[in-house]
Amino acid sequence: MTITEELGRTHGYADLPRLMGLMTGDEKHGPAATSTLDVLWVLYDRVLRVRPEQRDDPERDRFLLSKGHGPMAYYAVLAAKGFVPVDWLPEFGAYDSPLGHHPDRTLVPGAEIGSGSLGHGLPIAVGTALGLRAQGRDRPRVWVLIGDAELDEGSNHEAIAFAGPAGLEQLHTVVVDNASASHARPGGIAARFEAAGWSALTVDGRDHEALYAAFTAPHPGRPHVVVARVEPKNA
Repeated sequence: MTITEELGRTHGYADLPRLMGLMTGDEKHGPAATSTLDVLWVLYDRVLRVRPEQRDDPERDRFLLSKGHGPMAYYAVLAAKGFVPVDWLPEFGAYDSPLGHHPDRTLVPGAEIGSGSLGHGLPIAVGTALGLRAQGRDRPRVWVLIGDAELDEGSNHEAIAFAGPAGLEQLHTVVVDNASASHARPGGIAARFEAAGWSALTVDGRDHEALYAAFTAPHPGRPHVVVARVEPKNA
């Protein structure tokens, strides 16, 4: 299908590989992108309360992509949902393209943060949830997607340790686990969050129904984490 034929179409999950295929160039993080594809789709298709026309609405849900290296799946989902034009995709990574190898919140409609440096997204999400609480906004939910390798960064563990006792119920984290972390977690990733007072579930990161059920599970008074296991990065 040509880019002209893509324009103006309604896109679904089956279109995502083709949309990703429009993005070429020197991107070196293909597994980082494909590991997030199903999580991103379920969130944007069935969970997040945000649409292109609502992207500046104070009551919108906030989605923060911390795993910002290799953002092709993110861009494909944003294009499928109408946040960015499909005809931007073939220019991915070009000098004058808004779609860089790391997302830029000032250039990409719908992107809440600039990201790609490991360990930044979860602390920012904690601050966002605190800010919404201070404003008395209890409807917007904060979602952040991190990779398991980001748990090698101490900044994430400070955020985990703070969010549980603070009772940040509006905070939701998805850890895409493709076995790329350098350091193992005793008891597994979910246990690390549970030790800090979080609600935690571990699911198959390719199973849409399991993801949806985990994303929408109740967790009164606690932040919530979903560990989405996918195939190992180097498999």
